[in-house]
Amino acid sequence: MKNTDVVIVSPALADANNGNWQTARRWQKMLAPSLRADIVREWAGGAGTGTAQVMLALHARRSAGSIVAWAHAHGATRDAAGLAVVLTGTDLYRDIHTDALAAQSLVLARVLVTLQECGPEALPATLRAKSCVIFQSTTARTTLVKTTRHLRVVMVGHLREEKAPQTLFRVARLLPADSGILIDHVGAPLDPALGRQARATAERCPAYRWLGALPHEATRRLIQRAHVLVHCSRIEGGAHVLMEALRCGTPVLASRIPGNVGMLGSSYGGYFEVDDARGLAALLLRWRGEQNQAQQPLAQALATHCERRAALFAPHAERAALHGMVAQLRVCQQPEARAAQTLRPSTRI
Repeated sequence: MKNTDVVIVSPALADANNGNWQTARRWQKMLAPSLRADIVREWAGGAGTGTAQVMLALHARRSAGSIVAWAHAHGATRDAAGLAVVLTGTDLYRDIHTDALAAQSLVLARVLVTLQECGPEALPATLRAKSCVIFQSTTARTTLVKTTRHLRVVMVGHLREEKAPQTLFRVARLLPADSGILIDHVGAPLDPALGRQARATAERCPAYRWLGALPHEATRRLIQRAHVLVHCSRIEGGAHVLMEALRCGTPVLASRIPGNVGMLGSSYGGYFEVDDARGLAALLLRWRGEQNQAQQPLAQALATHCERRAALFAPHAERAALHGMVAQLRVCQQPEARAAQTLRPSTRI
C-alpha cells in the first residue's frame, strides 16, 4: 500500500451527505492518481496515522483538535507546515469571531482557504495575506427547455436554522393558490421543529412539496428541471447548490449574504434580503407574470449572468487550484525550504 500524501479531515463523512463531505470526496478524487489522499473524521498524530505531508482540514472549529495535533506534530505554534484550513460559512461568519478554538485554527494554518471571493474579507486583517479562494466545481449539464404552464421552484438544503427554511414556508403561504408557482423543497429535518413546520406547510399549501432528503443525483435532476433555484440561507461559506444550479443553466434567487454574493457576484440582480419572504414572493410572482410574455426581463437577465458566472465552477479550474495549493504546501515541508520560503497563495483561481 502506498503511503498517504494528503490527509483530508472532514467532520462529516458519507453518511451526512452534506457540503463538507462532497468537498472532501471531490478533492480526494481530484488529487488522484498522482497523490494518495485519505479522508478521516479526526487526525490525532502518532503511530498509525500515516506519512502525509499535507493536511486539508475542513472547518476551523469542528476540526480544531486535528489542527492542533498536526501543528504539535510539526513543532509549530503558527503557520504549521503543510496545513491548510478550509473555512465554512459558520467559521467565517460566526465561529472565528466567538470561539477560541476556531480562532486558534486560523493562526495555526499555513493557508486559509475560502470557497467564494468574499470570504477573505471576513478574516482578521492580519491573516488575510495567507488566504486563497478555491471555487468548488461540478460537471456541466444540458440546459433544459422549461414549460411555461407553471413556474417550478426548488430549494435544496437540510432543515436547520442557518438555511432559513422558514422564509420558504412563509413564501408558500403568501403566494395565491392560483399563482401557477410550484415549490419543491429538498432536505433532511436536522431540526425536528423545522420538519414539523415543513409538514404543516405542505398540508396547508398544495403547491408546496417537502421531499425530505434525496440522493445527490436525484437532487441534481430536480435542480436541472426547475426554472429557478431559491437559496434562503443566513450563513454560507460557498453553497454547492448554487454552483450546481449555474452549471445546468438554472438561475438562482438568493439571500443577499457574503457567501452568496461571493459566488454570484456583486452585480447579480437576483438577490432578496435575509428573511424577506415578501421580497422573495414578489420576485417569484414577477417571474411568473413575465413567463408567457415575449420579453422576460428578469429571467433572461439572471440566466445571462449565471451563464457567464458558471465558468468559475468548472472542474478543471478547481483541480488546477487544488493541485497548485497542495504543491506549495508540500514544498514548504522540505527542510531546506521551511526557513527560506514564504507561501503566497493566489487570492482566487
